[in-house]
Amino acid sequence: MSPIRLIPVALALLWGFNWPAVKIALAEVPPFAIRMVGLGAGALLLLAVAAVFGRSLKVPRKDWRPLLVAGLLNIGVFNLAVVFAQLSTSTSRAAILTFTMPLWSVLFAYLFLGERIDARKGVALVLGTVGIGCLAAPLFQGQGALAGLIFPLVAALSWTAGTLYMKVHPITGDRVSNTAYQLLVAAALSGLCFLVAGETLPATLSGKVWLALGYHVVFATAMAYLLWFILLNRFSAGSAALTTLAIPVVGVLGAMALIGERPSLLDLAGFAAVLAAASLTMFSRPEAA
Repeated sequence: MSPIRLIPVALALLWGFNWPAVKIALAEVPPFAIRMVGLGAGALLLLAVAAVFGRSLKVPRKDWRPLLVAGLLNIGVFNLAVVFAQLSTSTSRAAILTFTMPLWSVLFAYLFLGERIDARKGVALVLGTVGIGCLAAPLFQGQGALAGLIFPLVAALSWTAGTLYMKVHPITGDRVSNTAYQLLVAAALSGLCFLVAGETLPATLSGKVWLALGYHVVFATAMAYLLWFILLNRFSAGSAALTTLAIPVVGVLGAMALIGERPSLLDLAGFAAVLAAASLTMFSRPEAA
């Protein structure tokens, strides 16, 4: 298996375990503060790496607008919607509903970018839809707050819009630096919300929250977003998006192991369908961009 094919597996682990990590941190840190600190620290870490290895920190003038828009959609709005999704419903359900993103991406890439839906991608799309439908069913039956449905879908649509935008308006220059600048854009948005909401940073944190925040910054933010943009640059929007279907499964398993959530039989059926859809995409030949 080539290194590029290991990226979806790495993302599934890095972003999947980020769901329970953020849930742990939310017990002691306000939502906007988590995103402001996490995204900002992740950006500074990547800029430091770029500087140490002598990578260019310059952004061509023509790339500033795409970088700003991508940072707002791909990272900023997405991350803010996700954190409120976790405050509105269980971590497991928020993770699954947020990852309707691959389904929207395949559909919109077909409608607006002309990307074809082949047989394997079509089957993955159907399986993913069935799985997510199983997992969303309790919310439609009144077993949960409406915000628990709205926030994950806002996150999914924002990420979809950012993904398609980057395919139409690709950003040139150094990938590490560009990822860092997009994280800074999202951190600035989170910081503005932090100030408007009147949040304050906690004076002390427990050991487990420090560990959760450390994982969130280093692995789930800096490393994972860099890998995501590498994947998006290499493959079509639809193919790249479909490879993320395994992430919520890891998120759910992580939530079970780390914060004690227990899925129902309907949830398990949904996980199985989503995992099957992810397998079809991760172990097949993705369509090149």
